[in-house]
Amino acid sequence: MAKILMITGDFTEDYETMVPFQCLLACGHTVDAVCPDKAAGDTVKTAIHDFEGDQTYSEKPGHNFALNADFATVTPEDYDALVVPGGRAPEYLRMNPAVLTMVQHFFSANKPVAAICHGAQLLAAAGVLAGRTCSAYPACAYEVGAAGGTYAEIPVTEAVTDGNLVTAPAWPAHPSWLRQFMALL
Repeated sequence: MAKILMITGDFTEDYETMVPFQCLLACGHTVDAVCPDKAAGDTVKTAIHDFEGDQTYSEKPGHNFALNADFATVTPEDYDALVVPGGRAPEYLRMNPAVLTMVQHFFSANKPVAAICHGAQLLAAAGVLAGRTCSAYPACAYEVGAAGGTYAEIPVTEAVTDGNLVTAPAWPAHPSWLRQFMALL
């Protein structure tokens, strides 16, 4: 079974954090959820994003998600794969040099990476999308293109795999996204 690192932060999308975390654990994998400046037992606030016919998603308070590992002590070399949830957390995470270095490790080592929704913002900031096809929430299409990637405009229920990278537009794609990610594990 794989040892997986999940990098998250406050206002991560609730479903895009909780569902993969619990699903991967249920399948027998080890998942360490971390956030910069936080330790095991600390929590991050989540937000529930929904599609209710407005120009963009709506946002409601979610749950407090408990981290189970210390960001300051994780070493990416100890992990087999990376999960990057969406929501607003990637806006914050992409400004942290240690997070960017961690993300870059998984690409340089060709380890599986699963990113969903706004997670593409973190991948773009880490400079790992050049020449790759990547899906994301449609508002992130610009970042994918500006980082040298090709934005995959796919249904919200689908995911796309490009080498070691599995991406999807949002949480309705969980079945496809997680199935493709687990195939890489």
